[in-house]
Amino acid sequence: MQRLQGKTALITGGSSGIGLATAKLFLEQGARVAITGRDASALASARASLGNDVEAFRSDASKTADIDALMGAVGQRFGHLDVLFVNAASLRPAPFEAVDEARFDEDVAANFKGCFFAVQKALPLLRPKASVILTTSIANQMGSPNFSVYSACKAAQRSLVQTLALELIGRGIRVNAISPGPIATPIWAKFGLPAEVVEAAQREILSKSPSKRFGEADEVARSVLFLASDDSSYVVGQELAVDGGMSLL
Repeated sequence: MQRLQGKTALITGGSSGIGLATAKLFLEQGARVAITGRDASALASARASLGNDVEAFRSDASKTADIDALMGAVGQRFGHLDVLFVNAASLRPAPFEAVDEARFDEDVAANFKGCFFAVQKALPLLRPKASVILTTSIANQMGSPNFSVYSACKAAQRSLVQTLALELIGRGIRVNAISPGPIATPIWAKFGLPAEVVEAAQREILSKSPSKRFGEADEVARSVLFLASDDSSYVVGQELAVDGGMSLL
């Protein structure tokens, strides 16, 4: 039995990494799937890898106008949603003292404001028994030097999940979060850092990991599937860590 048979899912940030792995798994489990991304070429590549049954929408998760247009297009194409996976994010390392107001506003828009309004503007599309899942991070509970704004936004997302879980359960909508630890995704290549710096950072992370390895996007996707499916029908307002034990330290 396919666990998402007959369900419709929207995955923001679905053109690579965790979002793309989740889209593949959702399709295997019988869902109709739409993905979003900012980069047109990456989005086209993702759609090609997923097949023609997937809808791909170019959308900037930090812009409310784009979110409005996205939900209008999804409503027109599908009519409703059963699963909303709010996964889009922007991860840009910078020392605390190097974050100016413009960068702060950009990062908050991408990592919290956009998340807030994605859920709000999707509400008219969400059917009873729908599942909303946010991608937070173990950085929201652990000190993460050079990621001050990102970590704070992920903590805000965690709080939002708890509030919306109570506010929306009366409509039959469940809200939960997936909290990844260090995952092997293309995000590392986007930092724009020298290879030796990235390698040193990865070694430092591995030295602290109880599992002594990075997680795979597929491993996170399987946890997202659990929260999206009826298998988690009594799970409300929770943040599920998929981190190889790092948040225990």
